[in-house]
Amino acid sequence: MLELRPFSSLGGAHHGWLDAHHHFSFAEYYDPQRMSWGNLRVWNDDIIAAGTGFPQHPHRDMEIITYVREGAITHQDNLGNKGRTEAGDVQVMSAGTGIAHSEYNLEDKETRIFQIWILPTETGAPPSWGAKPFPKGEREGFVTLASGKDGDDDESLRIRANARLVAANIKAGETAEYRLDEGRRAYLVPATGVIEVNGLRAHARDGVAVAHEQVLTVRALEDSEIVLVDLA
Repeated sequence: MLELRPFSSLGGAHHGWLDAHHHFSFAEYYDPQRMSWGNLRVWNDDIIAAGTGFPQHPHRDMEIITYVREGAITHQDNLGNKGRTEAGDVQVMSAGTGIAHSEYNLEDKETRIFQIWILPTETGAPPSWGAKPFPKGEREGFVTLASGKDGDDDESLRIRANARLVAANIKAGETAEYRLDEGRRAYLVPATGVIEVNGLRAHARDGVAVAHEQVLTVRALEDSEIVLVDLA
């Protein structure tokens, strides 16, 4: 089963400094049919104006992944962590027992991010933060960026969730394949380009909810950047 969720159908709000679009119910956007997908709770498509951002605020017991599409985001938290994550790279925050953080676009142009929240497999653990570069030019097929699945290697960022975040950059006319274990589902979004997933066409920033499929064949109709979460 593949369900297309066009970008035009997403909820969201424009706050001046932030243009936010929500794949799932979030903040003032509520749709009982779009509360979550497996253990994926939030997928926000955010455009943050230059010199602005999210001031310090708290979270607990949530795995929060930030995938930077354009520009860069600068993180700071009450644990003493600070870092700048650039386009194509990823940062992961395990909120655990509680963490307060800020996320600012300190660049001279807008920053575009996907903010992805996944329910953890354990609660009450110590909070943590980490980031890692994943150069787009070095991706051959789908590359694992963050994972809490057993058996995944240490090259990816670790999360406390039964999930895996992968991404691929595919040239027009080329394909990439991703296999799901039996009983798992996925949610994928092309950050750029136009793709076909098992024959279903999706444009940039559309969502595709996947269930009861074990092989996903992604064909790029234009040069495309795809982000996918493999879920329990």
